[in-house]
Amino acid sequence: MNYIHRTLESELKRRLFSGKALFLYGPRQCGKTTLLKHLIAEYNEKVIWLNGDNPETRNTLFQITTAGWKRLLGKCKILVLDEAQRIDNIGLSLKLITDELPDIQIIVSGSSAFELMNRTAESLTGRKFEYRLLPFSFGELCDEHGVFQEKQERERRMLFGCYPDVVANKGDEAQRLSEIAGSYLFKDVYALDGLRRSGLFDKLIRALAMQIGSEVSYNELAGLVGTDNKTVERYIELLTQCYIVFPLGAYSGNLRNEIKKGVKIYFYDLGIRNAVINNFTSLDSRNDSGGMWENYVILERIKKNLNQPFLPRCFFWRTRAPQSHEIDYIEEAHGNLHAWEIKSKPNAKSQIPKTFQATYPNAKTDIITPANYEEFLLLAHENI
Repeated sequence: MNYIHRTLESELKRRLFSGKALFLYGPRQCGKTTLLKHLIAEYNEKVIWLNGDNPETRNTLFQITTAGWKRLLGKCKILVLDEAQRIDNIGLSLKLITDELPDIQIIVSGSSAFELMNRTAESLTGRKFEYRLLPFSFGELCDEHGVFQEKQERERRMLFGCYPDVVANKGDEAQRLSEIAGSYLFKDVYALDGLRRSGLFDKLIRALAMQIGSEVSYNELAGLVGTDNKTVERYIELLTQCYIVFPLGAYSGNLRNEIKKGVKIYFYDLGIRNAVINNFTSLDSRNDSGGMWENYVILERIKKNLNQPFLPRCFFWRTRAPQSHEIDYIEEAHGNLHAWEIKSKPNAKSQIPKTFQATYPNAKTDIITPANYEEFLLLAHENI
């Protein structure tokens, strides 16, 4: 596959040799290594690349001294540490370079954001820029293929997702997804806290996959998979930290009967979600296509907003029964509120609930369908 330009590349290039380390987080197999190799290709022999998955690398860097770094780096100007969360004392090791060897550009990547942040937070405060990379976005694929062609691929993206290896191998998507999910993606989840893959964990992943688009209850999930609330909450935190799922909380402002602590759980890639439930059948023959469309649109919007200096806060909105009203997605940014209803049918007759309009009269509102979604996924918040 030809290299598909990542939106983040120009920002990373701008930050090279700015005096700070560059940290790149994202799930395994999402393209971090490919992006970094493309970013630093022009420096060629001035780069040393180390992988934290390699035991020899971990042993070499354990309690390394400044003199040790000088010997290791030689005349290199760029140090890339891949899967750096696997390296003990990585924060202190990198602090040595930033303090004692300021001409060295450090680039760090990791697939477990929580663990890597914890290992480096105190040591590298004020010494790094942090970025996130996810599987290909709608915008990136539109830049590569054109908007018209990419819209023709909508069902394929909803069924098989946007991991680079999946996008590049049309016709072999299910097998590729099985390999990504089985051999790579959950690796960091199991590694955290020494967690072992279990039937309980698999049941929880499947339960979350079946509930996309719906508000989830930790109590109900615990009962369904046979555990307690704290275990469910912990597992979902692990899945979030490793970029497998992400939560969307409830928006609450003025109404007494607004849901205040509700949460929906979406997947960072629909292909992984469909692999979990082993269902890649066409959209017109399944009963979860509405939830899949909602997941797709919200996910791609989040990709669009990713790495902006000031991220909008994201929510859903719902009132309590008996007269429950709901809005699928809300962004709050710079004091402004924008709400969207997301419908999977282009000719769907839908309205923004009057209760919401009356309570938040200054909020902008829109309906997103397959007929107009490209503007929502390509334009910045203030331009929609």
